[in-house]
Amino acid sequence: MRNKFSAALLLSMVLSMSSCATILTGTKDKITFNSSPEGAKVIHNGIEKCTTPCTAEIPRSLSKQTVTFEKEGFNTKEVKLTKTFNPVTLVNILLGGAIGVGIDAATGSLTKYSPKDYKVELEAK
Repeated sequence: MRNKFSAALLLSMVLSMSSCATILTGTKDKITFNSSPEGAKVIHNGIEKCTTPCTAEIPRSLSKQTVTFEKEGFNTKEVKLTKTFNPVTLVNILLGGAIGVGIDAATGSLTKYSPKDYKVELEAK
């Protein structure tokens, strides 16, 4: 009986300190970017991620995230990335894992990007 109690206690400690959303869904999302015309640079946090059409990994964050599309001869366009609640986080909440929820919040894994496909129309200067 003591071994079963010890095992249950150990399991509950591990689960309460895990960060399920971070572990199961990661800290980045792959997002596809398209533009008309093609060939625009996609810039996130001052770093060029790719040239359209393309797919790039964007780190999750609880703060507002935007990407900028730039192409010579066209006006720059900024797009806000939209996010939704990551339901995997509920595992931490249901198991009482305050530490895990804190880790998920710190890594941005409480949310996920949705949609995962953006298309912009660039206007000529």
